[in-house]
Amino acid sequence: MTAAPPPFAAIALQLAARSVERCVDRAEASAQMLDTIETAGARLRAASIFVTQYGGTPVRLAVLPEYLLTSYPGAISVPAFAEKAALDVDGPEYDALAAIAAKQGIHLAVNAYERDAHFPDLYFQACVILGPSGQTVLRYRRLNSMFAPTPHDVWSRYLDLYGIDGVFPVARTEIGNLAAIASEEILYPEIARAHALRGAELFVHSSSEIGSPLSTPKAIARRARAFENIAYIVSANTAGIEGTSLPLASADGNSVVVDYKGGVIAEANAGETFTAFADIDIAALRAQRRKPGMINQLARQRLELFASTYTGSVQPADSLGAGDIPDREHFLRVQQSTIERLAKDGLI
Repeated sequence: MTAAPPPFAAIALQLAARSVERCVDRAEASAQMLDTIETAGARLRAASIFVTQYGGTPVRLAVLPEYLLTSYPGAISVPAFAEKAALDVDGPEYDALAAIAAKQGIHLAVNAYERDAHFPDLYFQACVILGPSGQTVLRYRRLNSMFAPTPHDVWSRYLDLYGIDGVFPVARTEIGNLAAIASEEILYPEIARAHALRGAELFVHSSSEIGSPLSTPKAIARRARAFENIAYIVSANTAGIEGTSLPLASADGNSVVVDYKGGVIAEANAGETFTAFADIDIAALRAQRRKPGMINQLARQRLELFASTYTGSVQPADSLGAGDIPDREHFLRVQQSTIERLAKDGLI
C-alpha cells in the first residue's frame, strides 16, 4: 500500500437536481445537462476556495448528488429514457465533468444514468470518480434498484464482460482507496463490506433522499457502514429536484461527512450549500484498522461462518434474458415472485 496522503478536505456539494422530463428530445436534454454541469463547476470552485481559506486544508475530493443532471426516470420506458437521458461513457457530459476535475485538480465523484454498448436499450445507474488528470479512476454501477435494470439483472453476461472486480471496483489513488455506494444501497451492508474487503477506505455516496431532523434509515445506515468498515463516508444529497410535479424540497438536506468511527463530523441543512465539508485523515484511519481490539470490526470478520447462507440468491440473477427490454412492472413482478417463494419456504 502506498504511503498515506496528508489530511485533505472533502466536500459533499448539495445541489438541486434538474429533471429532463420536460425536454422534448436528446439534444435539448443534453444541452440542459451541460448547463447544469457548468453551473455545478462554478459553484464547486467557489466552495473549494472558501473551504481551503476557512480551514487551511486543500480540497481534494468533491461528491455530487445522485442523478444531478436528469433526476429520476419516472414513468418513461427504459429504452426511451436510455435514448433521451442516459450518458455515453465517452460522451460530452462526462467530458465536461472530467474537465472540471482536471481544471480544479480534484477527485470528482458524480452519479448519472449511462448507456453500455453491450446492453442496447438498457441503462445503468453509475457512480463515477474522475481524477485530477481528467481520467476516470472508478466506475461502479448500482446493484440494487427497484425500478431500473442493474448488472445483476444481466449477471452472467456482465460478469463475462467486466469480472467481479468490475462489479466491486476500488480505486487506489493518491488520496486513499476509494469506492462508491449509490443511493439506497447504503442500506445494504454487504455492498459496503464487499468494497471494504477489497481495500476501500472512503466511500463516496451520491443520494437523493428525504431530509429530516429525525434519524432516517439512510442516516442511521451511513453511520453503521462507516463504523463497521472503519471507513469515511462523504454523502451528498440533492437540494430538491427541479422540473417535476413534486414539491421542490421533497429530497433536500442533510448531506454529511461521517468519520471512520461512525461519527458525523459535518452536516448540511436544507438548500443548495457546500457546508457538509470536513478534513479526511487516511493515516489515522489506517492506524485504526491496524490496531487489535474489540472495535476493529473489519479484522474480526469470520466470513466462513456465513458462506453457506450467502450461497444462492434471494432475488434471482439474470432476470432479463438476452435482448429483453423490461417495462417498469417487470421489477415488481420479480420481487413479488421472490416474496411468494420465501413465504412458501417459511422464511418470511
